[in-house]
Amino acid sequence: MQQTGSVPDYAFLDQMEAAGPFHVAECFQCRKCTSGCPTTFAMDLYPDQIIRYALLGLKDEILRSRTIWVCASCETCTTRCPNGIHIAEVMDYLKELAVREGIPSPMPQILALHKTFLDNVRQGGRVFEGSLLPVYFLRSGQLRDKIRKGTWLDDAKMGWRLLRKKRFALTPKPIQAREEVRSILRPSRKGGISS
Repeated sequence: MQQTGSVPDYAFLDQMEAAGPFHVAECFQCRKCTSGCPTTFAMDLYPDQIIRYALLGLKDEILRSRTIWVCASCETCTTRCPNGIHIAEVMDYLKELAVREGIPSPMPQILALHKTFLDNVRQGGRVFEGSLLPVYFLRSGQLRDKIRKGTWLDDAKMGWRLLRKKRFALTPKPIQAREEVRSILRPSRKGGISS
């Protein structure tokens, strides 16, 4: 375990469980979550370390880590956990908490995708790819990079091919429960990422 420099926040675990419950205190460090995780190669703390740090009250180290942003929410960790700890949900909660507390993401492009995805679903009730990628490219700065490198034309050609094969819609399909989806994604007292 790496050395930490901040003062432990012993109320952090209670704060997390009030938002969950996630059952973090049930962890006995078997590391099944980490051994099954497909994204550990890009993490600075492994999933079992995030849980351990939460138990130790090392809130600042967790919220500043790359790990919470690298997590793909694939639920492999949650499925493998013998104690039923909701690890993927913990990672989502930690992302939301980092944003609420104004802690800058060490992975700004992932944060941009996260916010763009939520905005997209909030707006139409489901993901609409026709606006998701362009907005993400603008928000993350990737459009500028694609124009500078000349790779934007490749994306445009692919979009045209998808459009011709009717695999790409120009307008979103409406859903009936759009207001329900919006209310679910509305930031609450417990959290929620707002853009």
